[in-house]
Amino acid sequence: MLAAADESAAWAQWAETTNVGEIALEQILADVQTLAGDYLTGDAVELFGRARRLRDRVFRLLEGHQPPQHSAELYVSVGYLCGLLAWISSDLGNLRAADTQGRTAWLCAEMSGHSELHAWVASTRSKVAFWDGRLRDAINHARRGASYHPRGSVGALLACQEADAWSKLGVADETQAALRRAAAAREALVGVDDIGGIFACPPARHENYAAGAHLRIGAYRDALTEADRALDHLRAQPVHAYGTEAQVHITRAAAFAGTDQPDGVMEALTPVLAMPPQQRLEPITRRMQDLGQFMAGSRAATGSATVAARRALEEWCLDSAPRQLALSSGEGAA
Repeated sequence: MLAAADESAAWAQWAETTNVGEIALEQILADVQTLAGDYLTGDAVELFGRARRLRDRVFRLLEGHQPPQHSAELYVSVGYLCGLLAWISSDLGNLRAADTQGRTAWLCAEMSGHSELHAWVASTRSKVAFWDGRLRDAINHARRGASYHPRGSVGALLACQEADAWSKLGVADETQAALRRAAAAREALVGVDDIGGIFACPPARHENYAAGAHLRIGAYRDALTEADRALDHLRAQPVHAYGTEAQVHITRAAAFAGTDQPDGVMEALTPVLAMPPQQRLEPITRRMQDLGQFMAGSRAATGSATVAARRALEEWCLDSAPRQLALSSGEGAA
């Protein structure tokens, strides 16, 4: 019996040892928050490297020994990191890699049992599915995330993403219903977002989604009104996402084209056309290409203003961040 007691004592001593302490856990989470915030204004490739290095560090810690509560906190941090890597991979045009990161992020959410992380990972996976053309998957991911009843702004974002997918499918009633749920989620918002940055949905981001959804279902004046509101919100913020701002300007340009105001298109696009290539991420480039196609089918397609705008769009899209990355890695050189 004494020998058995000694064995239990030895195990207890091992069980309470850890390879990570409270301060280290706090610092890791702070680093995740910094990365998520920096991505709004920083270089995508550089941020990818920083996020990958921190992810690897947390993976190594999880392969060691710590109390279950510390493991759960590490899974939350690495889940957000994999979600960030998924977001960046998508923005740089590699949807397959983004999907893989999203699945790993979901596993981390399952391991941690963290509802907010579940919701944000679902939002990230919805975004990847949307740009991959899997619109029903995008809707399902958004609804799955909402089922966790998150406290922060992700509830509004998930409803916006559902509206985005419905609008792409051309289903106006479902689009409007999802936008109403997004507005209700914002009204019911309690607490603050755990991470912030790319993992937050401030009013400008919300309005950007609403404007884009209305644009796709032909509600051009609503889209223009919401885009203008989004710009007002962005101008009131000391730091904001250049990607969101670019998409708002593109929506304004498309709304002008849709209301037969071709002269307003180039004026609206001026800030976007001035963006450096490293900021021309895949979603922005896709939106510019969509705008060019939309203008080609408009009543003013042969007008001089439309022709000049389409030419500027085509030249702009040739020098994007995903293309630069592909060329630098030896892909797509032909």
